[in-house]
Amino acid sequence: MTSSTIPGRTRRLHRAWLVAAVAFVAILGAAGFRATPGVLINPLREEFGWTTGTISLAVSVNLVLYGLTAPFAAALMDRFGMRRVVACALLLVAAGSGLTVWMTASWQLLLLWGVLVGLGTGSMALVFVATVTDRWFVRHRGLVTGVLTAAGATGQLVFLPVLAWLATGPGWRVASLTVAGAALAVVPFVWWLLRDHPEDVGLTALGAGPGATRRVPATGNAAARALGVLRSAARTRPFWYLAGGFAICGASTNGLVGTHFIPAAHDHGMSEPTAAGLLAIIGIFDVAGTVASGWLSDRMDPKVLLGVYYGLRGLSLMVLPGLFAATAEPSMLIFIVFYGLDWVATVPPTVALCRRIYGPDGAVVFGWVFGSHQVGAAVAAVGAGLTRDHLGAYDLAWYAAGLLCLAAAAMSLAIRHAGTR
Repeated sequence: MTSSTIPGRTRRLHRAWLVAAVAFVAILGAAGFRATPGVLINPLREEFGWTTGTISLAVSVNLVLYGLTAPFAAALMDRFGMRRVVACALLLVAAGSGLTVWMTASWQLLLLWGVLVGLGTGSMALVFVATVTDRWFVRHRGLVTGVLTAAGATGQLVFLPVLAWLATGPGWRVASLTVAGAALAVVPFVWWLLRDHPEDVGLTALGAGPGATRRVPATGNAAARALGVLRSAARTRPFWYLAGGFAICGASTNGLVGTHFIPAAHDHGMSEPTAAGLLAIIGIFDVAGTVASGWLSDRMDPKVLLGVYYGLRGLSLMVLPGLFAATAEPSMLIFIVFYGLDWVATVPPTVALCRRIYGPDGAVVFGWVFGSHQVGAAVAAVGAGLTRDHLGAYDLAWYAAGLLCLAAAAMSLAIRHAGTR
């Protein structure tokens, strides 16, 4: 008899909640580490004389690897376990961030912050959320997906204002070392408290029926499995609608707003700490928006939710260029609150669709869909940087992202006509 069936112990807090809490901390840290380049653009530009486009290239590599690592990380978690993969990922982040204090050339920024931090944070990306919820939760799965996704917003909330203050005060090197130290601090919690399967501690997933059995772990080459799942999913129309919409999602969040909002606000006379504070407010409201989206994904058609989210986001981006000013005006605060509610609200319904359409392969499929998210983010990060370098302003980038979001809304609603695999 497992501990979940012993009389007198059924009222104890299920171990799934502890696993979710540890995952929350790891994802929170990964999001904070990923958000750091946005506060470093101006300090690096001033110290080394690098152009915005050059620095944005390193951010772009980071975003691409953050996404393309995800499906392989999901397969590696199936093969070797979440605990090992996430612990190694945190060590990569610590190395990549810490070593930047000795860099002297832009290619080193590309290697350290682009490659190492990209690989590390990509292994703790949203596929980690999908894997944790698939293994540990049946009841409350959508809600927990929303809460863990919101950890990314909380990472912004915790890290951005502090890192912006460090970058403009003690210096960007202190900010980089702070990230490295934070990543190392999370490793013991992951190693001691995270468990790969409920059965490892004599339990079943929260809400699982009495006859539930553990899925046999994947064997063999993790990369081959990830590529095999991609080949299978790529033959279905829903995959391309989901991947296309999520690429636009990445372009309009991490790639554009997450990377360029601070320098764009600075162009209009706003200080970096003030702009970083506005992004932190996005983080505050993103927690509420994403948790609510997870709750709604358990109760409503996720395709409709995606259509609404993308459509409203597109309209908001089209008004953003007229809101920038030297101070945070009420109109900008309204935008920040709205954009925060919508920021990653797209994740829970996307995860739900991957799970419903692709079954046991859903986490790996979502990894590839998330990869498209980061490719879109990378294109936007570089494109917006080049737009700023050549036109002297970001306006064109905001308008283009708004139109793309309207296209993503149409693709999301079209999934209902695409059938299933």
